[in-house]
Amino acid sequence: MAVTEAGSVARARARRRFRLPLATTGLLSLPLVWLGIFFLAPIAIVAAYSFNVYSLYPGAHGFTLSAWHDFLHGGVYLRLFWKSVKVSLIVSVMVVALAYPLAYYLALSGTKRKYVLLLLLIAPFLTSYLLRVLAWKVILGNQGVINSFLFSTGLRSPDHPISQLLYSRFAVMLVLAYIWLPFVALPIFVSLETLEAASDLGASRRWAFLRVTLPLSVPGIFAGFLFVFIPTLGEFVTPSLVGGASGYLYGNQIVDLFGAGFPDWETGSVLSIFLLVVVAALTVVFSRFLRTGQVAAR
Repeated sequence: MAVTEAGSVARARARRRFRLPLATTGLLSLPLVWLGIFFLAPIAIVAAYSFNVYSLYPGAHGFTLSAWHDFLHGGVYLRLFWKSVKVSLIVSVMVVALAYPLAYYLALSGTKRKYVLLLLLIAPFLTSYLLRVLAWKVILGNQGVINSFLFSTGLRSPDHPISQLLYSRFAVMLVLAYIWLPFVALPIFVSLETLEAASDLGASRRWAFLRVTLPLSVPGIFAGFLFVFIPTLGEFVTPSLVGGASGYLYGNQIVDLFGAGFPDWETGSVLSIFLLVVVAALTVVFSRFLRTGQVAAR
C-alpha cells in the first residue's frame, strides 16, 4: 500500500514538472513571436539596408561595407552624434539635479499633501507631448510670453527681442528637461521613501539622508539618468519644432535620410544601427551598474 502511494505521488510530481515547461512555453510563445515580428525583423531589415543587401533603387547590388566606411571615416555624422551625446548628457544631468530635490520634498511631505503633489507632478501626462512642445514655442517666441514681459517692463525694446530663446540648442535642452522631469522624479521619489523608515527609528534627518537615503537612492538616480539619456539621444521631434539649425541633432539626420526628397536609406540605416548598438551597450552597462549598486546598498 505504501509503495503504491509513493508511486502515485512520484507520478503526480512528474506530471507537475512536465506541465510547468508547457505552461511557460505557452505563456511566452505569443509575446516572443510578437517581439520577433515587430522588433527583431525590422531591425534585421534595416541592417540589411545598411550593408546594401536590400536597396531602395533598382539595379545590381550586393553586400558591401562602403556606407559603414564612409560613416566611420567621414566625420560629419560622428560629429553630429557627439553633439547629440553632449546635449543628452546636459539634459540628463539637469533633469536629475532638478528631480532629486523635488522627489525629496515629496518624500518628506505629509500623506495628504504628498498625493496632491504627486497628482500635480503627473498632470502634464494628461496632455499631448506635441501640445506641450508647441506651448513652449508660444513662451519662447519673439512675441511670446517672455519677450512680451520684457517689452512691457521696458527691459527690452520691441524691435530687439531675445531671438536666442527659440530655434536654438538652448530651447531644445530646456524643453527636453521640462518633458522628462516628471519621468525622473517618480523613480527617485520611490527610492527616497525609505527616509521615513529611518526617521521612525530615531535617526536625525541629516544622518538618515547621508547614511540611508542617499545610498539607497543612487540606483534610482542612475535609473532616472538612463531613462532620460537614451530617449533624448535619438530625439528628433523636439529639435524639429524648437531647435532650428543650431538644434539639429542626430535623430533629425536619420529622419531626413529616410524621408527627404532624395532619400539615402543605406546611410540612414547605418546611422540607425549605430545608434541602436550604442543604446544597447549603454543599457547593459547601466543595468549591471544598477544591480551592483543595489547589492552594495543592501
